[in-house]
Amino acid sequence: MLVLYTDFQAAVPLGELMGILRSREDLSTTRFVAVGTQGLGALLSAGADALMSDGAAPEALAFLIGNMLRRTREQRELQEKNASLLKKLDAWEHEERVRDQLVHMLVHDLKNPIAAVLGLLEIVEDDERLPKDMKELVHLSREETQHLLHLSVNMLDVRKIQAGKMNLDFELMFSPMLREVIDLAQNDVGAGLRERRLTIEVSPNLSPVRADPDILRRIFANLLSNAMKHTTAGGHIDVAVMQVGEDLQFSMRDDGEGIPAEDIPNLFAAFEQSRLTLHGRFDTGMGLAFCKLAVEGHGGRIWVESVRGQGSLFTFVLPLARDEEDDDDFAELVS
Repeated sequence: MLVLYTDFQAAVPLGELMGILRSREDLSTTRFVAVGTQGLGALLSAGADALMSDGAAPEALAFLIGNMLRRTREQRELQEKNASLLKKLDAWEHEERVRDQLVHMLVHDLKNPIAAVLGLLEIVEDDERLPKDMKELVHLSREETQHLLHLSVNMLDVRKIQAGKMNLDFELMFSPMLREVIDLAQNDVGAGLRERRLTIEVSPNLSPVRADPDILRRIFANLLSNAMKHTTAGGHIDVAVMQVGEDLQFSMRDDGEGIPAEDIPNLFAAFEQSRLTLHGRFDTGMGLAFCKLAVEGHGGRIWVESVRGQGSLFTFVLPLARDEEDDDDFAELVS
């Protein structure tokens, strides 16, 4: 705290002195009080924190100084807390970068060997010489390996989308292409889907949407896989695609175990919900987290309706392509 008395004669005008003092870094937290009967306006313009008339009672000056000292201490404490938080934030960002790099390396190195094992298990399972009891074990191994592959790929893609590193390759998609994407997604899920009663209904002559076919295929594969994990053999899974207003609506209904009401709010958050499936496998929720991020990346939204013991209905909508987008895509095709 520095008190400047304006009524004393000084070789250097107090306004200039105030400017010099204010420019010093070591005085950045110092508070300046100008006391006197003249030149107070110049000192205020130069950066004085408070002004007081020379005729004020000493108690008033003491109160003012005490109040300013208290505020200075509070400001210093806030600055120290802010510096501590910034230090923690830098450490967190560093840990996050290391984690991202580790996940990327881990998943990237795991994908190819897992896919190779999956292919080999498929060949073994189709061998007629394999005993029935061994075939069942190989079938179970295939299912678990498929689950591991989905988990690793979803983990990588969720991190990519969160970091803004996944670029979507949009195409204009009509009804036949949408049906083809759903058919391809079935092959990605695994043999267990053949044990479910699957129906697919894509309305003909739908207005087109702009979407990334590969990502849309992944969305369907994750939703089909989720429905399969939470239904028993012989259960029903119904897929429908229809136009609703200015959106294209995709829905997937199953008659499985359903979702507890308390789980629904966090269902699409990665690692937020770990639910034990009907088949004794924990569901990390990574696939549904990918679906939410991917749908929102297309400008759409996704939600779920479910009653425990009565199945679930997952729905997502994508906006229809605008007329000018149709014209642009047509021009690209004919050029």
